[in-house]
Amino acid sequence: MAKRTDSETMSKHIRDTLRADILDGRWEPGDRLQLTHLSEHYETSSTVIREALTRLVGDRLVTLRPNKGFFVPELSLADLSDIVEMRCVNEQLAISLGFERAPLEWESELMAAHHTLERTPRRSDEDPDNHTPAWNHAHQRFHDKLVEACGVSLLTEMTRTLSDLIQLYGRWAGPATRDAKRDLDKEHRDILNAALDRDAELAGQLLRAHYETTLSAVKNGGEVGLACLPHVKMLK
Repeated sequence: MAKRTDSETMSKHIRDTLRADILDGRWEPGDRLQLTHLSEHYETSSTVIREALTRLVGDRLVTLRPNKGFFVPELSLADLSDIVEMRCVNEQLAISLGFERAPLEWESELMAAHHTLERTPRRSDEDPDNHTPAWNHAHQRFHDKLVEACGVSLLTEMTRTLSDLIQLYGRWAGPATRDAKRDLDKEHRDILNAALDRDAELAGQLLRAHYETTLSAVKNGGEVGLACLPHVKMLK
C-alpha cells in the first residue's frame, strides 16, 4: 500500500509540474513532448511521464496525435472564443448554485484569496510581458474559490480546465495584452463584492465582462501579438 501511495504521489507531482511548465511557456505551442527528454529532465521513468501526459490530454493541455506522440496544443482564436463562452456559462451556473449553498466561512476564505491576489505582484522587471507565476496562482485560487461552493465536482473540474486553457493563451498573448486599458484590481474587487452580497446575477455579469475583456484584448492584439510570434501556430 505504501509503495502504491508513493507511486501515486510521484505521478501527481510530475503531472502538476508538467502542467505548470506548459502554462509557464517552457515549450512553445505545437512543440512535441518527447518521452525520453522529459524522463531525463524530470528524473523519472518514461512510464510516469506517459501517464502524466495522458492525464493532461484529458485536461486539453496536451494533444495526442496517433503514431506521432504528445504535443503542446496549437492556438486558435476561434477556439478561444468558444472556450471563453463555455467558461462564462459554466461559472455562472456554478456561482448560482454556490451562493445558495456556501457557508459563512466561505466568505472569509474568498476574502483571503482576494487579499492575496491584490498583494501579489502581477509582473516583474525580468519578464514584464507576462504575469508572474505567483500572480497566476493567486488569480486561479480566487476564481477557484468563487465556484467551489457549488459542490459539483464535475462542474468545478470543468471550470478549472477551461481556466487553464485561457491561461495558456494568455501566456503567449502577453505582449498583445500588456497595454490593454483595464483595471484588473477593480474588476476583481467588484466580483468579490457581488459574491459577498450573494448576488449571482451581478457576479455572473461581472465575470462575463471580465473574461470577454481578456478575449477582446487577445483578439485585438492578435496581429501584433500571437499572430506575429513565429513559435505560435495560429489556426484560422
